[in-house]
Amino acid sequence: MSDKPPPPPPAYSQPPAPQGYGQPPPPQGYPGSTTVVVTQPGFVNHMMFREFGVQMQCPHCQATITTSTRYEVGTLTWIACCVIAAVGCWLGCCFIPFCVDGCKDVVHSCPNCHHDFGRYNRM
Repeated sequence: MSDKPPPPPPAYSQPPAPQGYGQPPPPQGYPGSTTVVVTQPGFVNHMMFREFGVQMQCPHCQATITTSTRYEVGTLTWIACCVIAAVGCWLGCCFIPFCVDGCKDVVHSCPNCHHDFGRYNRM
């Protein structure tokens, strides 16, 4: 009988994974991994549009832009008009919300190709 201990495992081998678990994910920067980002034209995903322009890449013309904004009459404008008229200022004063940008909705669009991306509704 030999009193020699068994040789240690090679340094490059990994210990076996416990049963019931899959293979561990490859480390970051692994040459075999690829990240694929798929975007749909005309669809802006999870953008927060507010009153001011947003820097983004246009999905239509692929340019890096700051969105241009314009104001359009929305729900808040009409509600403010009706409330002012109901209070008794119906002789022209009820049309003031149509002149105030703070009462209107904000529409974001590309300054290059003029496609609309989103809308900030005040109501």
